[in-house]
Amino acid sequence: MSRPGLTFEALRALVGQELGVSNWITVDQEKIDQFADCTGDRQWIHVDPERARKESPFRKPIAHGYLTLSLVSAMMLDIDMAPENTQAAFVHGLDSVRFIAPVRSGARVRMHCTLVSMEDRGPGQYLARCANVVEVEGDERPALTAEVLIVFYERRKRQQV
Repeated sequence: MSRPGLTFEALRALVGQELGVSNWITVDQEKIDQFADCTGDRQWIHVDPERARKESPFRKPIAHGYLTLSLVSAMMLDIDMAPENTQAAFVHGLDSVRFIAPVRSGARVRMHCTLVSMEDRGPGQYLARCANVVEVEGDERPALTAEVLIVFYERRKRQQV
């Protein structure tokens, strides 16, 4: 998707500003279990509510850190920072990912995204660096912080023959 009225030049002018805040996502036990099934990471701290209630310092199962990190892409799509003339956008990489606080089963998370930089990568190609903070509803500390690098490809005008 793309944000109507936002151009690549206008996006560049937003460096240093928050681009938006995503909607809340509930990280329930079903989502945690599905992630565990998909990745094979079935540690009891994630998938055994009864044992977590008795033995975990959090008293509930917690989401895998990588599950929370994987939600960043969906939350970036929700914020919709792509200029209207975007042909394609791809995650180029991650920098300085930090898992700060656990996400307990049933918690809701959302993300704040700030544009750190925007570079030209060639004709019609741009590299955006975004600082993201994933907050947990009701918690003082964020679940994670991560800088995400996104490559945008600008839709080119077709030449008349």
